[in-house]
Amino acid sequence: MIVTNLKPPYFAVIFSTIVEDSLEGYLETADRMEELAKQQNGFLGMESARTEIGITVSYWQTEEDIIAWKNNIEHTEARILGREKWYKQYQLRICKVEREYGFKKFSL
Repeated sequence: MIVTNLKPPYFAVIFSTIVEDSLEGYLETADRMEELAKQQNGFLGMESARTEIGITVSYWQTEEDIIAWKNNIEHTEARILGREKWYKQYQLRICKVEREYGFKKFSL
């Protein structure tokens, strides 16, 4: 689902991954991280696609909110597991969104 209720300015964290062949526990951990992120101050939404390249974009009110999420103990443990077990490579990008626009076709 595309997050559509955001009002700029806000921040986007783009997390791109290439995963190992064995993903035991990965999907459960990814689901838990989404559930946990939703409970954090400043969290605005998340979009995710997992195919050959996994991309998750989370949206935050401030950079301080992003740092607080990064320092969350359970999130830290998941990052360590990711580096040890699941990721061949990942890249994280933090962006300030100044404006946005979109389109949605409505059925009659």
